[in-house]
Amino acid sequence: MMDLRLLSRIDEELDSSEVAALCFLCRDVLNRKRLETVQDGRDLFLRLQEKSLLEDHYFLSQLLNVIGRLDLLRLLETDSRQPEQTAHTQTDACPALSHYRRMLYKVSEDITKENLTKIKFLLSDKLPRGRLDPCTTALEVLCEMERHGLLTEDRLGELQRTLEECDTQLAHTVRQHREARGSLSRQEYSVQPISNQEQQLSSPQSLQSLSISETRPNRERGQSISLFSDALMESPPWSDQVTTSTMQSWKTSEMEHYSMTCNPRGMCLIINNHHFMGLSGLADRPGTEQDEKALRNVFSRLGFKVEVCSDLTEKTLLEAVKELGARSHVQADALVVCVLSHGEKGCVFGTDGGGVPIRSLTQPFTSEQCPSLMGKPKLFFIQACQGKGFQGGALLPTSIRQREGQGQYEADAGAIESIPWDADFLIGMATVEECKSFRNTKEGSIYIQELCKQLEWGAERGEDILSVLTCVNREVSRGVYRDSKQMPEPKYTLTKKLFLPYF
Repeated sequence: MMDLRLLSRIDEELDSSEVAALCFLCRDVLNRKRLETVQDGRDLFLRLQEKSLLEDHYFLSQLLNVIGRLDLLRLLETDSRQPEQTAHTQTDACPALSHYRRMLYKVSEDITKENLTKIKFLLSDKLPRGRLDPCTTALEVLCEMERHGLLTEDRLGELQRTLEECDTQLAHTVRQHREARGSLSRQEYSVQPISNQEQQLSSPQSLQSLSISETRPNRERGQSISLFSDALMESPPWSDQVTTSTMQSWKTSEMEHYSMTCNPRGMCLIINNHHFMGLSGLADRPGTEQDEKALRNVFSRLGFKVEVCSDLTEKTLLEAVKELGARSHVQADALVVCVLSHGEKGCVFGTDGGGVPIRSLTQPFTSEQCPSLMGKPKLFFIQACQGKGFQGGALLPTSIRQREGQGQYEADAGAIESIPWDADFLIGMATVEECKSFRNTKEGSIYIQELCKQLEWGAERGEDILSVLTCVNREVSRGVYRDSKQMPEPKYTLTKKLFLPYF
């Protein structure tokens, strides 16, 4: 907790309109009914403290920066302790203030009194007069729109249409935000389940919308084709002597597991974003160096050639995976890519705050883009949240332990809405959709540390990768982190069993 004298001094410098602005910016992280009772800065700080959002200066620094109180921000930075002096709980994409909340605040600041009156008139048939008439600021109007469902992060149309009637520039700001989200959403949600047969009969144009295109038949739409298996062009000479069940057993044994004979087995790329640029609005990620160390150790022992890229921006992160995909993987059995960063639903963040969709990480390794990996397992492990929510849990028996360590836990935010429908991909996410994942600031993330432990045990016991990940799910789900739970989520289209024994 920050120095109470420092918080009191900040409170004395804030006027009522600034406190109202801070409350508006906190609407995504604090209970809105609790916010309605806030009278001054002290009240707000107490509510932030209840949510463990004042264990360091990061969240409050964001708030002061957005409302333009750089003098108080400098006061906060002067008093700031070094990160290594405290291990604390924070979120990696939240409590970073969302682009949505920042955009709304910016819009409210530019609404004139004349336009505010006009906006209230335009909304008078959509909001109760008893709630709308007392509003004296644009922030109060926006709060009422949110209260009645006219305004959400995914529903900005009403606000844009209203602003178009009185301030086209502000309407353009909202439209730009919607287009940016819409572009990302199209990238995230364009993948639709299709069968192998449908994939073969689709046109090249339709396949372009897929997250991963494993095959792209060279034919015109509507042209019929016949597919033959070279191995089955003629019946084997012994076919009359075997039963159907024997043939099925033979096929099963032939297809049971991926080959692991190359030396080295393949590349393992670790992307570790630790230090983030100040303008990104994202905090550094203490503890991630322990994840890098654990991943490097385990995949080296499993026979992979490990490369590490640190602190990549959106552009350099994309360049790193594209460069790896452009290499020849003929003398490789598999590929591993691990990403440790901030994120939000559908993407991970570069150190500049730019979002990289999950599909952009996998696409350079499709059979179309990287033929030398065709038919070989491609494993992605992503330490990041999939949303802003905390995973709840039922009351557990006392025999199930609560994890404790020398540090405390932080949350990493990132996500994936869907995985490629083509074969041989596995994407291991640290948590399920809409929820946070946690990272100990001294010992590393809960998911990555458990993953490395189970990979080692799986190598010793001869277990396949899905059994290993099931053990990861079990162990991580048993813990309690910042009074919340965490549930990892692997998604895969592997077609064979995958074993990763020690080399």
